[in-house]
Amino acid sequence: MWSAAVLAARQTFSPPFRAVLFKSLAITLLLLVVGWFGLQALADRLLVLQNPTLNQIAHIVAGLGTAFGMLFLVTPITAAVAGLFLDDVAEIVERTHYPDDPPGTPVPLVRGLLLSARFFLLVLGLNLLLLVLIFIPGVNLFAWLVVNGYLLSREYFSLAAMRFREAEDATAMRRRNRLKVFAGGVLTAALAVLPFANLLTPLFATAFFVHLHKRVAADEARKLRRAPGPERRIEP
Repeated sequence: MWSAAVLAARQTFSPPFRAVLFKSLAITLLLLVVGWFGLQALADRLLVLQNPTLNQIAHIVAGLGTAFGMLFLVTPITAAVAGLFLDDVAEIVERTHYPDDPPGTPVPLVRGLLLSARFFLLVLGLNLLLLVLIFIPGVNLFAWLVVNGYLLSREYFSLAAMRFREAEDATAMRRRNRLKVFAGGVLTAALAVLPFANLLTPLFATAFFVHLHKRVAADEARKLRRAPGPERRIEP
């Protein structure tokens, strides 16, 4: 797993990735700016107090709350945006590191958009629920890593696997290797905690889980070849 993480980290800043990286960052920053001004406009519309001093204090608090809220929007927004470029990133990784393997099949556009939208809403909703733990030091970070580690591992491993197999088979593979996949998700979530690095997390996660899927598929293929005839039930 660590070798896959190192390969993904190196490739995130490689020349083939730069076009995708710049497009992903541009769209992400645009959405964050739009979200910022949208929340500020909503606060200005709702916070109209008669007392000028209280009104000013309320707007300052609202501004701080908006800034804090944007921290929780970074992960779901970057993940949703990266979903639009996932096949481009996966193709680069596969072509660079696995040139002798059959190339993966891109997820259909409409299905990819639906999966990105679903993932965005799921990550956003669960992270908003985690706000109740924000004032419990230690517990809040642990819960955040566990929840987001699970979500990121589930989404990115499934998308990497679905380039080579049906969704049901991808899900079955993920469940057979749940501990390894979840550990990869926690590692990715830990990167998402760091400011600015979280903007790069989706591209890193895509490359990382492409490598991880390749390794898991190879391990299962080796086990299948060694298994007795009646036990050969796992597809490579």
